[in-house]
Amino acid sequence: MNKPKFKRQEWFRYRKLGTKWRRARGKTSKVRRYEGRKPAMPTIGYGSPKATRGLHPSGYQDILVSNLKELEGLDPEKQAGRISSKIGERKRELMLQKAKELGIKILN
Repeated sequence: MNKPKFKRQEWFRYRKLGTKWRRARGKTSKVRRYEGRKPAMPTIGYGSPKATRGLHPSGYQDILVSNLKELEGLDPEKQAGRISSKIGERKRELMLQKAKELGIKILN
């Protein structure tokens, strides 16, 4: 089941509030009191299973890689690499070739 997009109380009324979640703390707040027809509040019940928590949607553990040595240390069964944005085009190509040889998935 998909989690709802939790939006801030009265996000629709004032543009400056934005849609980022902030806990409702008002004394008479309908959202805080979980009244019907009001937006859902994040609670522990919406949490994802412990086994899949923090994983990339592909099912791999997302590891930031900034050099060839770090790339070689990855486990191709469980981990996938994400090449750092600070890596240039030439080194990126070398890293992609090395990842292909080792059978490591690259996410970007």
